[in-house]
Amino acid sequence: MSTPLNILEVISDQHQAACTGYEGHPQAITPNMDRLAAMGTRFRYAYTQNPICTPSRVSILSGQYCHNHGYFGLSGPRPHSLPSFLSHFRGQGYRTAGIGKLHTPNDPEDWLRDHCDLYAECYSYGERSSSGEAQSLYYDFLLAHGRSHLDDDSVALPEFRGAQQHDARPSILPLELSVEGWCVSTAKRFIDESHAAAKPFCMQVSLPRPHQCYTPDRRFWEMYGENLDLPATFENDCAHRPPHFRAMVERARTKGKGLIEPTDWLSTSRRVWRGYLACITQVDWALGELINHVEQLGLLGNTVIIYHADHGAYSGTFGVPEKAPGICSEAVCRVPYLWYVPGMTQARAQSTQLVENIDLAPTITSLCGLPAMDTTDGHDLTPLLRGGDQTLRGVAVTEHPWSKSIRWDRWRLVHYQPAMFPGGKDRDTGELYDIEADPWETRNLYHDPAHRATVEEGRRLLLEWLIDTTRQVTYWPEPGRVDGNPYATATAADGKIGNHANPHVTLKNAGDNALWSRNYL
Repeated sequence: MSTPLNILEVISDQHQAACTGYEGHPQAITPNMDRLAAMGTRFRYAYTQNPICTPSRVSILSGQYCHNHGYFGLSGPRPHSLPSFLSHFRGQGYRTAGIGKLHTPNDPEDWLRDHCDLYAECYSYGERSSSGEAQSLYYDFLLAHGRSHLDDDSVALPEFRGAQQHDARPSILPLELSVEGWCVSTAKRFIDESHAAAKPFCMQVSLPRPHQCYTPDRRFWEMYGENLDLPATFENDCAHRPPHFRAMVERARTKGKGLIEPTDWLSTSRRVWRGYLACITQVDWALGELINHVEQLGLLGNTVIIYHADHGAYSGTFGVPEKAPGICSEAVCRVPYLWYVPGMTQARAQSTQLVENIDLAPTITSLCGLPAMDTTDGHDLTPLLRGGDQTLRGVAVTEHPWSKSIRWDRWRLVHYQPAMFPGGKDRDTGELYDIEADPWETRNLYHDPAHRATVEEGRRLLLEWLIDTTRQVTYWPEPGRVDGNPYATATAADGKIGNHANPHVTLKNAGDNALWSRNYL
């Protein structure tokens, strides 16, 4: 009997796909990501399902689109009946772990708590101890080392506690006590325990950075010069962008102010950009530590290693300080996606096919020879990992309740509901970019008469995608029973009708953070 494959998924928060060495970024230092890209397959056009944390992570873990699992805001009620790939693997005899910034629905308790042999969330997200104190395993770790007062990763800089975190400086914690250091040491112990017990493992190691706070270890901060150039797009004209994007840029340029001297916007932006890149390098260090540990244990020959991000960010790109308004750009929608499958992926392989974050769950299930998860909406990427170049999907979509971004062929269209921008010239707001000719999205072709047909094509594809992928609780007639009835439902081209009497579609977002989330449309 062959040795079962292990699964090591390493995910980061807000890593813009372009900010990697293997993509040729002139500044980003990512030797371990470059190494992983050289070991296996790099997907050049991978897309997130949502531009904010919780809905994106629910999609990754469940393999479902947001319009099916129903989560579009942060946190929310626990989806008791929705499986994750961790619960699926655990049910098949794997040891499972969720480590780091998991950030999934947590009312009254975290969704993943009983999906894992080791549930190790590094933040509290409002959970309280019996004494009423906010609690988290990482905070307890710092407390045990007498360093809890130096925590500078999940709150604003300690001297500005409670203020916004849009500034950057080197951390005052040693690297081994950073949240990435804690994630690495916790993951190593779990791998060691699984190896000692001769049990296969499936684990998600979720690294909180490069999301702010931008407080990387000093060694990574000093890799980037004090006079680091800002992104080439920092001062781009944004007149072609939608109203909320223009407002964000204007607010940053006229009212943006840092926490550290000098506090002017240009100086602050340069520090934030330096901090963002240095945080990416810190994530890269953590990835390298985990790859090396797997290799040292002799497990590289039977461990699938995946690196990707929940979504991207701006962090200075186009002069926007954070990830809002996220859905407007490839900088937030496109994510890094690196896969190493022992005995399958070829060194330095690249795929230009469209893939999505939800493809992870069905792919690892297939690779490990486990029963399929019939609740997933994603595609099995095994044919592409074997070196094939067949089209598995014609479009990739990032969605919010009030807007959708669709990528197909060379185009990216963003649809906004008219009610978002009522009245006047902004009512018919949309974005269309030729990504091949204009990768930095400097020319919005949405209102160009010469591209009207392309806009309509994108809208048609988006409508067809939404209808084809929506899961329904009941249906009539039965799928495939056409019988001359013009209202019958025909089976989708991929054989998945999307309405498997699935109870999970009844899950609804409680509306938390709805207004806040509008910033990310």
